[in-house]
Amino acid sequence: MDLAVIGAGAAGCALAAALRLEGWRGSISLFEIGRGPGGRCATRRSRLDPDLQVNHGAPFFNLRGPTPPRLIAPLAASGWIQPCSPRIRSLNGDGHIDDPIEDGFSDGALWSGNGSMDALCRGLLAIATADQAPTELHCSTVVRHLEVHGQGRALRWTLRSNADALICEARALVLSGTLLAHPRCQTVFGWNETPLQVAAEQRGEQQLLEAQRHFSGMQAQASSNLLLTLPAATAQHWLKQPWRILQCDESAQQRWGVRRISLQALPTGRAAIVVESSPAFARQHQDVYGSRSSAAQWLGAKPPAEAEAAVLDALEQALHGALQLPTDGAERQLMRWGAAFPEAPGLPKNLMLCPESSIGFCGDVIAGEGFGRVEGALRSAEALAAQLRALL
Repeated sequence: MDLAVIGAGAAGCALAAALRLEGWRGSISLFEIGRGPGGRCATRRSRLDPDLQVNHGAPFFNLRGPTPPRLIAPLAASGWIQPCSPRIRSLNGDGHIDDPIEDGFSDGALWSGNGSMDALCRGLLAIATADQAPTELHCSTVVRHLEVHGQGRALRWTLRSNADALICEARALVLSGTLLAHPRCQTVFGWNETPLQVAAEQRGEQQLLEAQRHFSGMQAQASSNLLLTLPAATAQHWLKQPWRILQCDESAQQRWGVRRISLQALPTGRAAIVVESSPAFARQHQDVYGSRSSAAQWLGAKPPAEAEAAVLDALEQALHGALQLPTDGAERQLMRWGAAFPEAPGLPKNLMLCPESSIGFCGDVIAGEGFGRVEGALRSAEALAAQLRALL
């Protein structure tokens, strides 16, 4: 194929869409470890419970720049995303609920997916496949090995699975996330090396080696998230609350280990709650991933059952302590984002594309406007698409 994109979150899907808006018609394949597109803008669903959909990452996204990303207009015009004004309040360490606080994610223009947050990425993929443009999404796919051979128009990237089976060959490659470029993949999956580092050293091209060095040194805050699905009898107590997003100030985070709480109404009177841990809590439990996470399901990296239960118990008890609301009869699940919030400075823009090696990078880790947020993922994808267009 012409272009392989690893990761189908906001950045990967936006890159495919932006290339189509640039007029490029080459073949694109996106490879996603999860069951569907979205990444941290994904929506959790259940085959056994069609009414269940939980925005377990970003409940909305904000745009702070003076000019919105180019992709916003077609997404809004087609009804994939819409402006939103959620009821946002804050919680302090004394348990008092007050006005919103400045957290960097709730100011500017607020947008949500229409119906669910993954509509953002589904809309981007709709743009990427318009007029039968050759775009394919491959979910539940783990890319384990990266190899690069050849020069110029004869250059090829080879992607292989954990079992060393061939996934694809492509003329160009884009990483829309950091997992294959950061040493944390060794901790998460038990790998003995970082795939991009192996490929960069094999290639020996200086710009790619410099980009890899930046990725290796990046720091990010993790988040351990408790997902609760409340039956109607319990949900009624929550749905009476004057908020749908509850920010936790520094004192509340220190007391309860919780950063943000999202309350989402479900059909038939039920509700879903997403409890995002503080960075400090996530660091204390950095080795515990949910048993239903991608790492657990596709690579067998399951945590001990007692360790997962302990994290779930701790977050649920913190929720009770902070809000004094019941969770009787709730179904619960643990999700962990290993690099939820990247720390500055990020990857310099001059390393977004390594033309000699036909590899590019996009995502919220790229330095510049929107860094660390969905806005940054969209803007970096648009910027990379403009550069890739000339290369491809």
